[in-house]
Amino acid sequence: MEEILRRFFERYETMANRVLANEIDVDETTFAFASEFIAASPAGVLAGKNDDSLQVSMARGYARYRAIGTKELKIRKTTVTPIDNQHFLVKIDWRSTYDVEDSPDVAIDFEVHYLVQVRNDEPKIFGWISGDEEAVLKEHGIG
Repeated sequence: MEEILRRFFERYETMANRVLANEIDVDETTFAFASEFIAASPAGVLAGKNDDSLQVSMARGYARYRAIGTKELKIRKTTVTPIDNQHFLVKIDWRSTYDVEDSPDVAIDFEVHYLVQVRNDEPKIFGWISGDEEAVLKEHGIG
């Protein structure tokens, strides 16, 4: 199962970078999400659906990432913790690289914990927990 989850997140990483590069539409990345999901961060907890509202929200997010100079998202490490035979906590250690005017690129490491359900060998993200992205960007002079 670990290999299935690794490949799933590698595919997600590839798709996310293609969206950043404007090579594909964001709606091609929504395959990764369950029909309903939860998200938690220091800003609060939200529940959502994998529908047009998710596509709109993700399109806005990627537009903002491009506007602040995000060049690439890279998985540094994947840690899989089984909860039961269908549910997993997957911690992804990401590195994002930013093109900052008149400076060398800035790399920021962060982690996101994903709640994933696997049915018929098909993973779907049904939740994620992330840190304070805005504070980290501000700390590095981005945004």
